[in-house]
Amino acid sequence: MEQNQPKTGKYSLNYGLILGVIGVAFALMLFLVDAHTTQSPVIQVVNIVISVAVIFWGILSFKKANGGLLSIGEALKLGAGIAVIAALIQVLYTILMANVLDPDFATKIMEARMADASSTQNMTPEQIEQSIEMGKKFFWFGYPVMLIVSVVFGLIIGLVGGLIFKKSEEA
Repeated sequence: MEQNQPKTGKYSLNYGLILGVIGVAFALMLFLVDAHTTQSPVIQVVNIVISVAVIFWGILSFKKANGGLLSIGEALKLGAGIAVIAALIQVLYTILMANVLDPDFATKIMEARMADASSTQNMTPEQIEQSIEMGKKFFWFGYPVMLIVSVVFGLIIGLVGGLIFKKSEEA
């Protein structure tokens, strides 16, 4: 009699929710200490480490439930699935942030980016203001970009996890 195989979708949903909730908790912590608009490399590294850890955790949990077996394809599905669920939660949080928690969020982000750009480029104050206004108009464009980047990142982490944890059935 054949065993019930675990479904990658179930694991993607569960661990995607875990990663999404952890990501929102981290973002709320940054918001509460007024660090939510900083572009610190430390914050980015912490986000990457959390993402890799949760995706690997999901892959290992699936492998354990699958009798110790894991294919690269399953790991890719898990990585992308976990990442897309977490990214959807992050997008919803970002929409909440930009419209409710901090209505000036887009302006603050654009001003921070323009401050960095103006220090390295010769931009007039009019050019900086024009760039900020243009960035605010197209801030929504960041939402689908977040989803795409997350899926690609999830595929990469899934591939690495699949290569590390792969185990096929003995013939």
